[in-house]
Amino acid sequence: MKIYKYGDNVDTDVIIPARYLNAPDEKSLASHCMEDIDAAFASTVEAGDIVVGGTNFGCGSSREHAPLAIKACGVKCVIAKSFARIFYRNAINIGFPILECPEAVDGISPGDTVGVDFQSGAIVNKTTGKTFQAAPFPAFVNGIIENGGLLKSLKARGVAK
Repeated sequence: MKIYKYGDNVDTDVIIPARYLNAPDEKSLASHCMEDIDAAFASTVEAGDIVVGGTNFGCGSSREHAPLAIKACGVKCVIAKSFARIFYRNAINIGFPILECPEAVDGISPGDTVGVDFQSGAIVNKTTGKTFQAAPFPAFVNGIIENGGLLKSLKARGVAK
């Protein structure tokens, strides 16, 4: 598990550049994720890795492609000081967990081993032994994430086809 740490105002054009928005599938999006801010990201990220960001993570345009590209890379979650509102909602809509916790962002460094409990919001830096508390999502939002997104959650409840 690796930590990828970025600063403030990481916008959607940095997460997935607009020139790739017509990619044919999620895997193609993932292959270009973060390339304008971290050229090695797509080739080194592995399932279970965590992205840590500063304030206003995911600002910019309202495209769902940004959280989708990160999720398609296998990233476990994004922990940030704050998220742009549209990124926050898009992440939930596609079933991708995100946590706001400024103290955790300040207390996590690349190379650390981090555990996350999405139900309680606990973030444990296993390298330093420090525990941080993010506000957990309400049960219905956790259900959306656990079902893989809003549409899949509605289908599971029999509300959508």
